Amino acid sequence: MRLDELDYDLPPELVAQRPQTRRDESRLLVYDRVSGKIDHRTFAELPDVIGKALVVVNDTRVVPARIPIERPRGEVLLLERLDDDGLWEGLARPTRRLRPGRRYGPVELLEHQGEGRWRLRLSGEPAGETPLPPYITEPLADPERYQTVYAREPGSAAAPTAGLHFTPRLLARLDVEYVTLHVGLDTFRPITVDDLARHRLHGERYAVAPRAWGHIRDADRVVAVGTTTVRVLETLARGAPLTGRTELFITPGFEFRRVDALLTNFHLPRSTLLALVMAFAGMEQTRAVYHEAVACEYRFYSFGDAMLVL
Repeated sequence: MRLDELDYDLPPELVAQRPQTRRDESRLLVYDRVSGKIDHRTFAELPDVIGKALVVVNDTRVVPARIPIERPRGEVLLLERLDDDGLWEGLARPTRRLRPGRRYGPVELLEHQGEGRWRLRLSGEPAGETPLPPYITEPLADPERYQTVYAREPGSAAAPTAGLHFTPRLLARLDVEYVTLHVGLDTFRPITVDDLARHRLHGERYAVAPRAWGHIRDADRVVAVGTTTVRVLETLARGAPLTGRTELFITPGFEFRRVDALLTNFHLPRSTLLALVMAFAGMEQTRAVYHEAVACEYRFYSFGDAMLVL
């Protein structure tokens, strides 16, 4: 797959800058792969659309991972905890002006690993700012709105945003199972090569309880909430252990073995997330769905609306 096949035109005003007043007030575009039909619903109607399918969500919790530094002015973004003694991997900028062995506020940089990544030691627990994506320029009044209502396992540098639409009341109407994947560099790192076959993932940590996997494995129909959940389920469906790291990169031509329907937000052009959606829904079909979403002025990206691919 070529990188330019992941392009599409998006008016800037459709990039959502703030969450909806109520989570389940978001719009839901429903695409049926068999009939090719597109339906326009609200997220609160999700139980009526999916029936008795098992809904699988990612229960990771975003840590306050964005730590400002003053001299030189920049920041550290914590990506992954490496041990219980304060060792982390993170992104730091401006990398060229930073030095290993130096302390910057609560962060001691240990080793530069390339592409702005550092091994570092953090004093205490993360106590920075909510790591909102760069395309969100408005301040977030309530940091909990960048968490799912079921977030319980701290460890992510970004939210699994497809889950931001759920409310406790909506979850109570569904058969729900939980997996954990801590969102790190792989989920939001841009693709910089023209041929996607040359794009390499660093891997992200996941964990699934044996009882949960048994429920998921034996379910008649599974709705995966978000691309991170898809990567966990398809990793396990290929015989991987219940706890580990996944480097699974899903592109068109991939054989899905456990995901029957995909619930996701609308993703950035030239992203691995959009490649995964195209793998599930079809390349031309995804382009048509996105064209429809733009024409109908759906809200895009992290605080935007959702789409369900059946």
